[in-house]
Amino acid sequence: MKDKFLLFFLLLCSVFACGQLSDLARIEYTLLPKGTTNVDYRRIRGLFSYPIKIKEGNYLLLGLDYSNIELSFDSSIDAFDTEVLQDFQLLDINLGYTFKLDQDWRVGARFTPGFSSNLVKNISLEDVVFSADLVFIKDRTKNTGTKKPSRLILGISYSENRGFSYPIPFVSYYRKFHPKWSYNLGIPRTNLQFHISRKSRLKLTAELDGFTSNIQEALLVNGTESAEKVNLSLVVAGIRYEFKFGRNLELFCTLANVFFSNAELLDAKNRRVIGIDKNSTAYLRTGLRFKI
Repeated sequence: MKDKFLLFFLLLCSVFACGQLSDLARIEYTLLPKGTTNVDYRRIRGLFSYPIKIKEGNYLLLGLDYSNIELSFDSSIDAFDTEVLQDFQLLDINLGYTFKLDQDWRVGARFTPGFSSNLVKNISLEDVVFSADLVFIKDRTKNTGTKKPSRLILGISYSENRGFSYPIPFVSYYRKFHPKWSYNLGIPRTNLQFHISRKSRLKLTAELDGFTSNIQEALLVNGTESAEKVNLSLVVAGIRYEFKFGRNLELFCTLANVFFSNAELLDAKNRRVIGIDKNSTAYLRTGLRFKI
């Protein structure tokens, strides 16, 4: 069971989508309401993962991660055809492997091919995206003799469809310093947790989110420039509540404020063509997850 926990913790990190790393399955809904801006964002996401034991301590991980994203624009926008950008489909195929490096450290690697597109026609090579992660983990949360359990993860992550399309460090340091309190410091997620009971907990959290997707048949902007990608990058912080039903099923809800947002259309070389007014401060994510 310990090895399986480490497997999921390492390899189910969908780095900017939020969710927990030990999920076997999850369905969630994210909303950035239009408010005073001219566009809102809605995302429905579902994923599942399955581990295959290769030998003692070594596991292969197979999984799927699907999202449907809807953008709704104000009728005042006339620089481009907003109907082309209303619906996007994202699918990742997760292929991961984990093994013990020595007595203290474990290595996890993941390669994730997939596609991200508005799919107004058949899938093409321009719709294909790749992600990859390499992490090293030292876990002391299962040591019963440790009064203050801790976990350290160091690595690097790259993704073409999660809003930050360049390599970033993956850093996570978890420590439970009190029976009711723990924290996790790092990138892409930081939080402070208050353990209300064995079934519920409250978190102050900050994290990265977003998506990048191909625009099939390109999009003419202001009658002169061609946009071939849409990108949304977010930094959010707020409160998250989690409640367990039984041993493995958990309800979660995040209410947050958007501290940084960057919504834009890009050309084929990832150069900015036009910005989309996305200054909404409200952020909501809720869902159910089945976890080990």
